[in-house]
Amino acid sequence: MLKRIATAAVLIPIVLLLVLRAPVAVVALVAALVALLTVHEFLQLTESYGVRPLRIPTYAFVSGFFLLLAINVGAETPLFSMGKFLISLAFAAAIAPFLFLTITMRRDNLSGAYPAAAAAVFAFTYIALPLGMLVQLRQQWAGGFLLLYLLLVVWAGDIFAYFVGKSMGRHLMAPRISPKKTWEGAAASLAASLAVGALLFHYALPLSSALLNAGLIERRDGLFGLEKPALWPIILLTIAINIAAQLGDLVESLIKRGANVKDSGTILPGHGGMLDRIDALLFAAPLLWYYAAWRVMQ
Repeated sequence: MLKRIATAAVLIPIVLLLVLRAPVAVVALVAALVALLTVHEFLQLTESYGVRPLRIPTYAFVSGFFLLLAINVGAETPLFSMGKFLISLAFAAAIAPFLFLTITMRRDNLSGAYPAAAAAVFAFTYIALPLGMLVQLRQQWAGGFLLLYLLLVVWAGDIFAYFVGKSMGRHLMAPRISPKKTWEGAAASLAASLAVGALLFHYALPLSSALLNAGLIERRDGLFGLEKPALWPIILLTIAINIAAQLGDLVESLIKRGANVKDSGTILPGHGGMLDRIDALLFAAPLLWYYAAWRVMQ
């Protein structure tokens, strides 16, 4: 418990400072590092399923994707428009299966070719693409505020699910997959996320102004004046993000349960591996990215 709290106390300020203040290229490079560490843990898990993973090709493909995101082509305009980013995502997702299957042609045991290629493609789409969406989201209007909203909503839900589920949980949600998760914890998670999300957008103007005055954000990264959206769409978005985050946690538990391991790694004391820490974001990030894309295209 103490290790978990200490690790969170150290990491949370660093992550928030990075998200709000760091240049987009730096955000992309850090996201790439997180993606590579997480992909490494995931590929280790696949070995428990009898897969001999394509480590170096997968690392190279993920690195190339984030290198593209990190190329700075202008200080005022986004590195990628939504349209260009969608084209890049579609191309990467389409070419990945053929690329990895082609690489496995050289293997002596062809029966392992498809599982290895499938694991590499899944690692890219499950881990790298959502983290890439976070980078692209940071480049958009109010990107800093939106990422702050996403992190605080997910973290609040995770914290309340953990403590309420541990102290008051009686009805198990998915005992075969995650024996400690309860419906009471899930309800507390949703309530906490809704409270945090509603408060953030209700006080978006003073919060953005305070962050701007403190030098933590540029003006384009905050939410000011008439730019603030109506509250009801935000409530619905927050509900969807919380559900996605909880499903992301369960999906990672399913992968670990099948691999017969407790944690994906040991890099974060009290939390396990990097995948254990970001599993909720991997499902929640695409939802927020879609909301931002829909808003831009209106």
